[in-house]
Amino acid sequence: MKENQASFTAMSVAYMRAYHSMHDTPKIFDDFLAYDLIPVEKRALIEQHLIEQNITCGQQLNDSDYSVSHSDQTINSESLMQETHRYAGIFSSRARYAEDALEKAVKQGVKQYVILGAGMDTFAFREPEMMEKLEVFEVDHPATQEFKLHRLAELEWEHPAKLHFISIDFTKESLVTALTSSSSYDPKVKTFFNWLGVTYFLTRDEVFTTLRSITEIAPAGSIVVLDYLDIDAFIPEKSSPQMQKSLEYLRKIGEPMITGFNPSTLAEELASLGFSLQENLSPADIEERYFKGRTDGYHAYEYAHFACAVVE
Repeated sequence: MKENQASFTAMSVAYMRAYHSMHDTPKIFDDFLAYDLIPVEKRALIEQHLIEQNITCGQQLNDSDYSVSHSDQTINSESLMQETHRYAGIFSSRARYAEDALEKAVKQGVKQYVILGAGMDTFAFREPEMMEKLEVFEVDHPATQEFKLHRLAELEWEHPAKLHFISIDFTKESLVTALTSSSSYDPKVKTFFNWLGVTYFLTRDEVFTTLRSITEIAPAGSIVVLDYLDIDAFIPEKSSPQMQKSLEYLRKIGEPMITGFNPSTLAEELASLGFSLQENLSPADIEERYFKGRTDGYHAYEYAHFACAVVE
C-alpha cells in the first residue's frame, strides 16, 4: 500500500462485504455494519474504480457484453454488479471461514483474538456476546488504523473495553514487539490469529517472519487462519486473463499482489515454522462449502485458498 495512506483495498473489501449483506439472500456472511464504516465519498470512488476495471477488462477480453449500443448508464450499472459479484464472494466466504473457526476455537479455550491487517473489520461491534469472551486486538498499518479510528469517532460507535488497536507496518516492524508492548496481550494464553487479505501483498520472507512471530508469542494450540493465492496466479503461462488483469489493476492503484504459495508444499513449509496444517481449502472446496446451489453469480475466487494451522 502507499506510504501514509489508508488502504484503498481494505475499504473496497468492506464495501464488498456490505454489498453482499445488503443485497443477497441467502447470506454467506452478514456484515451489516461494514457499509457505515465507508464514507460516502469513498463509496463513490470504490464504485467508479469497479466500473472502470470491469469495462476495461471486458473490452480487453473481447467480452461481447460491452456493446456500443448500451447506454453509459446501463454499462455502468451492469459493470458495477458484475465486478462486485466477481469479488464479494471471496471476501464474504473467507470472513465466514475465519469466524466459524474462531467460534469453534473459543469453545476449545481460546481467550484472545488477533486480527492481522484488520482493515475495516467490524467483529468487535457486530458480536457483543463473543466480545464478552475475548480480548480482541486489531493490528494494522498506522495510516489505515488512523482512518478507521477517525471514522469510528465520526459514527460515535461505543468503543468496546476489550478491543485494542495496535499499529504496525508488517514490512518494517516486528509483530512480537507490537503485541507484547500491549499490557492487555498475554503470550501465555491460547490465541486465534485471523490473517486474511494480507499474504498476497507481502514477500515470502515477510509472510514467514510473521508466522514465526506467532509461534514466539502464542502457546501451543493457538490457531492461525489465512488466505493465499496459488503461485500459478503469478505465472503468465498458467494464470487466466482475468487474473492477470486483476493483478495489473492492483499495481495501477499502488497495492500490488506479489506473492503466492504452492498448495502441495504448504504443509511442509508451515511445519518448518512450527505449525501443523489442519485444513487447506482449494477453490473447488470453497465452491462446494459456500456457493453450491447459488444462482446469483457468486463463486469461489480462482487461485484463492483458505488455510487453518495450529501452533505445535
